[in-house]
Amino acid sequence: MFDDRPDDPPGAGPAARVRSEPAPGAVLLPDWLDLAAKLRLVAACREWARPPAGLHSVRMPTGGVMSVRMVSLGWHWYPYGYARVAEDGAPVKPFPALLGELARRAVADAYGERIGEIAGAAAYEPDTAIVNHYPHGAKMGLHQDRDERANAPVVSLSLGDDCLFRLGNTRTRNRPWTDLELHSGDLLVFGGPARFAYHGVVRTLPGTADPALGLVGRLNVTIRQSGIEA
Repeated sequence: MFDDRPDDPPGAGPAARVRSEPAPGAVLLPDWLDLAAKLRLVAACREWARPPAGLHSVRMPTGGVMSVRMVSLGWHWYPYGYARVAEDGAPVKPFPALLGELARRAVADAYGERIGEIAGAAAYEPDTAIVNHYPHGAKMGLHQDRDERANAPVVSLSLGDDCLFRLGNTRTRNRPWTDLELHSGDLLVFGGPARFAYHGVVRTLPGTADPALGLVGRLNVTIRQSGIEA
């Protein structure tokens, strides 16, 4: 849909979605989560979104409000740093063991035998996560994840609606970049040379979520190692 390849010949099914490395250090594993895992994670996200320290809108220092709403776990993210207290003054929710287990397995599956070549991957110890909810029409501008004090990989899990994800370069928000269509259940890990690449969501594709999830819009769970001393 977002490339220049010719259409499949008449009668051909959709092209198989396979593992890819869109940039050095970035690995996309399609359909990494099965339906049971997606349902479990959506249910967990609903619990994490409840107040106190629940889902909230983020106001940027410029005064604008992000179209994406989010909830933080382990450490509360704000532009541009981390705190132990959430937006409503309540203590941030603890980082769940569920996400730690998923993230360590994700990094191992992404890099395999090359895990020792990626900074922070072999000894990956995630301690914070951000759950982003994209309602219809929401997007996220190109940015770098630079608020952590570690260069360990970022693990990104997609749930619900498909989206057009833009993976850029580490120097500027301008080209070159690569556009990826992320589907529910996809895993994207970016570390090593891609760890500080600019990235964002150009748009979501409303109505593409599996009805079994009971989810409106898109959820994105990003898991990180903060590098901040407790």
